[in-house]
Amino acid sequence: MKQTFYKYQGTGNDFVIIDNRQGNFDKNNTELINHFCDRRFGIGADGLILLENHELYDFRMVYFNADGNESSMCGNGGRCISHFAQCLNIIDDKASFEAIDGLHHVKLENGIVHLQMQDVNKVDIFQEHVFLNTGSPHHVQWCDNTKTMDVKTKGAEIRFGAPYGNAGTNVNFVKAIAKNTFAVRTYERGVEDETLSCGTGVTAVALAMHATGKVEENLVTLETEGGVLGVSFEKNEFGYHNIWLIGPATLVFKGEIEW
Repeated sequence: MKQTFYKYQGTGNDFVIIDNRQGNFDKNNTELINHFCDRRFGIGADGLILLENHELYDFRMVYFNADGNESSMCGNGGRCISHFAQCLNIIDDKASFEAIDGLHHVKLENGIVHLQMQDVNKVDIFQEHVFLNTGSPHHVQWCDNTKTMDVKTKGAEIRFGAPYGNAGTNVNFVKAIAKNTFAVRTYERGVEDETLSCGTGVTAVALAMHATGKVEENLVTLETEGGVLGVSFEKNEFGYHNIWLIGPATLVFKGEIEW
């Protein structure tokens, strides 16, 4: 068997993307998806994304973690698949697509992809961390030094620990580095390791920083290990809305894999 694929990255968060508009890919083959994402025996990626037809919108995004299981929303993946759809001439510079968490709008301008995220109406603030769901659950924790943090070890402890249980959470470690600018490192569940960037993670960090009074403006810059992302938003009495994740998305290469 052979499969054509496209390797994408968005600030170092990398994905195998497959055009599944014909519906030929077996979405229940967890082992195959895991194999494709394996960095030694497969293509190598943080996750796998299928682009599929949609009866109402421009396309559907189906996202799988590197462990082979379908997952919650992936922000950088949403930006990358939008760029991919543009390359396939499915869309021009604007689009609407459905992901597991609902409808998303996107704008593409000079290689920068602006992805509208879901509204966030609940932010739980604790003494040492903030928890919120930006399409995926995120634990946001202040950190004295993100450069020396053992993200994999500490992240795994929080991800599998109370109160998150078996479902777990993604974990973000944050440090202020300038006005409205934060360094972020993220441990992602499903990958079970640090990723170079996480779109829903930096979105969670931006909102958490605003909710705790660490920023007042509605545009926050997030410096990840893989590059720089921006998050803009509006706040009203109900919570956060008109949230946009902003950053580059790049096609790395196209290939064909046999199995």
